[in-house]
Amino acid sequence: MLGFLTARQAGLDDPLRLRRAESTRRVLSLKLNPERDVDRIHGNGINTIDIDAIEGRYMLSGGADGVIVIYDLENYSGKPEYTCKAVCTVGRSSRYVHKFSVETVQWYPCDTGMFVSSSFDKTMKVWDTETLKPAEVFQFEGNVYSHHLSPIARKHSLIAVGTKNPKIQLCDLKSGSRIHVLQGHRAEVLSVRWSPRYEHILATASADSKVKVWDVRRASGDLFSLDQHNGEKSKASSEAVNTAHNGRVNGLCFTSDGLYLLTTGTDDRMRLWNSATGENTLELYSGGKDCNILAWVPVLRTADVEEESNHENKGAAGLSAVNPAFQDAWSSDED
Repeated sequence: MLGFLTARQAGLDDPLRLRRAESTRRVLSLKLNPERDVDRIHGNGINTIDIDAIEGRYMLSGGADGVIVIYDLENYSGKPEYTCKAVCTVGRSSRYVHKFSVETVQWYPCDTGMFVSSSFDKTMKVWDTETLKPAEVFQFEGNVYSHHLSPIARKHSLIAVGTKNPKIQLCDLKSGSRIHVLQGHRAEVLSVRWSPRYEHILATASADSKVKVWDVRRASGDLFSLDQHNGEKSKASSEAVNTAHNGRVNGLCFTSDGLYLLTTGTDDRMRLWNSATGENTLELYSGGKDCNILAWVPVLRTADVEEESNHENKGAAGLSAVNPAFQDAWSSDED
């Protein structure tokens, strides 16, 4: 790490390289906190959690049992060991509880006096935190998979909603109505996220294997769709061009600066994209105890036996060209 700091101070390295290396180190060193526990309230699986961005003190959780819980994460015990207590619950006994699984919960970005939840009961509810009663209820025709409020918006109060219907719904908090739909996906919309950099930019992920980026001020359609092949379909691949994953895209989020978009799919892949151009960055770096940092790129899918039989040069069928800048030039062939 000292080498990174020295290189950065000397202007030899981009500061972003140090940040990535340190972020990777911290992620790989994560472990369960032996001194902190959380009250067990849910009777079924927990689908979603959200911590307020103002104080970082209150945590929402939503479960497959339809229950919503608010926890206080502050330690008042005076001891290192403590349990985060549930301060209030929308439980099964409440007349306002969701009838089916809660898929997303989110604090209102500017005030913990309000939060939003959505559920498989085809509703999205805007809650008053003090009374634990819905101030507004939006009804939809199908299951609600995801919703999101912009963390930076000042010119609109829209909630993006992904449902079983391929159309993305935009709901206005001020008027309490659905004011617009975005059309382009061909299957249910599983995840939606507003950009933390530009308040009118929205990304959506669908079971149609596509991720689309929208400017909600435009009525003509999406800005672009993410393409895992960057427009160059692999000759040894049968996957369709202009898809983000080879399967359902069930998760996405922007990096905190809004410059990149991370997606996950049922193809067991995570991909990092340039949010301005839609380019699949193919950016992965690793550091080890051998004092080296390596840059990795994915190898194209190896052709199977049937495909190889169609090539004259079978020995070269499974190889792919790699940019020399990313080749391993430090390893020794000797043990």
